[in-house]
Amino acid sequence: MRLIAKWIIVALALLALPSFIPGIAIASFSTALLVAFFWGLANLIVRPIILMVLLPITILTLGLFSFVVNALLFWGIGNFVEGFEVANFTAAFLGALAMSVVSVLVGFLLKDRDDE
Repeated sequence: MRLIAKWIIVALALLALPSFIPGIAIASFSTALLVAFFWGLANLIVRPIILMVLLPITILTLGLFSFVVNALLFWGIGNFVEGFEVANFTAAFLGALAMSVVSVLVGFLLKDRDDE
């Protein structure tokens, strides 16, 4: 149940992004759900692989390169999902940063209380 709640909250946050970040457009709630699914999938599977391959660059930049990786993944999802457009790298960077913050906050608020 928490997974579905997180998915819906992230999709709602995606719907709000075009209001705050110029260069991002999303067509509908169903598109936002699809983008939220791919965002979670990319962060679960693709991002760790890319960060492992680019580990020397990540170490040299003291971890700041991971923000660039997030932006590239966000931009890639914008190119992949129809109805979701990311105009440029700046919009992708700001969108990925906002979505990362939302994901962390949602994860913190909806964490499993049995783990404590």
